[in-house]
Amino acid sequence: MFIHLKSSPLKSSLSRTSQRFTLAASVAASLLLATPAFAANYVQAAGSTLTFASKYEGEVFTGRFPGFVTSFSFDPQQLATAKLDVTIPLASATTANTDRDDALKGSDFFASGKFPQARYTATKFRSLGGNQYAADGSLSLRGVSKPVTLTFTWTPGAKPVLAGKATIKRLDFGVGGGDWADTAAIPNEVAVSTKVVFDPAK
Repeated sequence: MFIHLKSSPLKSSLSRTSQRFTLAASVAASLLLATPAFAANYVQAAGSTLTFASKYEGEVFTGRFPGFVTSFSFDPQQLATAKLDVTIPLASATTANTDRDDALKGSDFFASGKFPQARYTATKFRSLGGNQYAADGSLSLRGVSKPVTLTFTWTPGAKPVLAGKATIKRLDFGVGGGDWADTAAIPNEVAVSTKVVFDPAK
């Protein structure tokens, strides 16, 4: 003899609990998938360089800023969350020529007494294919801010490396004005190169 048992209140309650749990799990999974990932944070490590190159009366000279500091938030898969911040103490500029270094610190060029630092920031990044990217940022120098694009390669790893280049028009920032504004003596374009080695931020 077979007896048909109707659903008990306990069984119905368990079924409703299971349904609620399944719904909650689905909602949680949807929220997790919808939440954007954030870029990894990095700080500058030893071995990093920031250099510039120009000419004076046809002779090429190079310089560097040994005191610069960089922080970077970056994930190639999440460019919308990337941020780059570089602080450059202008008085640290050195070209291995004392007279030229003193002139760079003076009022005709960096005016480092009045404007002790320059700053480059970027929050807009583009992929150029492979491991190459562009940062469309802003350089603040001598009280003037202008857009500057930094193109760079990104080498991931335990100590990732950003290797980048940019061209800066010095007269846009009032660098080398007055008697030094003649671009036949000093070109307007200054080539900037950087290699930044990073450690994960703690």
